[in-house]
Amino acid sequence: MTVTQLPPEIIEKLRACQRDEITEREIYRRIARATPDPHNRGVLDRIADEENGHYELWKRYTGTDLPPDRLRLFWYLFLARVLGLTFAFRLMEKREKGAQQMDPRILAAIPEAADVVAKEAEHEDEILGMLDEDRLRYMGSVVLGLNDAIVEFTGSLAGFTFALQDTKLIALTGVVMGAAASLSMGASEYLSQRSDAAPDDGINPKKAAIYTCAAYVVTVVLLVSPYLLLDNPFIALGCTLVAAIFVILCFTFYLSVARNLPFLRRFAEMAAISLGVAGISFLIGILVRMVLHVDV
Repeated sequence: MTVTQLPPEIIEKLRACQRDEITEREIYRRIARATPDPHNRGVLDRIADEENGHYELWKRYTGTDLPPDRLRLFWYLFLARVLGLTFAFRLMEKREKGAQQMDPRILAAIPEAADVVAKEAEHEDEILGMLDEDRLRYMGSVVLGLNDAIVEFTGSLAGFTFALQDTKLIALTGVVMGAAASLSMGASEYLSQRSDAAPDDGINPKKAAIYTCAAYVVTVVLLVSPYLLLDNPFIALGCTLVAAIFVILCFTFYLSVARNLPFLRRFAEMAAISLGVAGISFLIGILVRMVLHVDV
């Protein structure tokens, strides 16, 4: 079928696919030029060549050259720099696959379109899986620090809220606990990785400890901040719980995209554990205050 025989709405769909391909080709090429690791650079160049082939295919049917989408180009370059190559590329490929599959008329009108979709399904995850990044290699350490901080501190702050009922005192207690716990978690992760890590798994115990400690500290700061900014401890507790849910939401989304995992079940499980521990700790705080007759 020639370009003159295609319906106008199909031509518009093809132009959208064509712009996606040229945009993604440019993203891969720009990041490849800035990537020092030869392995990752080779993977990126390979993907860029594939996207360019798809662009040329759609161009044969649209008969036009199209520039990249500059806004999307800079957005994905930003994501790749801040959140990592794998996250940005998996998110980009999810969008591309959705765009290609949303209108079956393209598959009916273009014989080669089925081959493009099949090739994406067969090779994109395989190619993206070849990317090797520290932030994914040490994701287990990040999960350890983040999970422990959220579960421990939502519970502790909930208990302190009713037992102490003073935001500054609660914040002081939380900061001291957080500092000690983050160092303890980092040291534990270092010893664990040093004793358990296989020689060829690429895990550096010092880096693992730093990732665990950093994740713990950042989470503690977010959870304690409402008590430093607000005077009402119960409102501060509500803000802390919202912050905990937000951290869980963001991290679960990142992990589900970067590792191609289910999102809703993991988010619901972690949120339920954190809120459940917070509720139990709040009740413990009430009992402690009643039994010990503490009045701060």
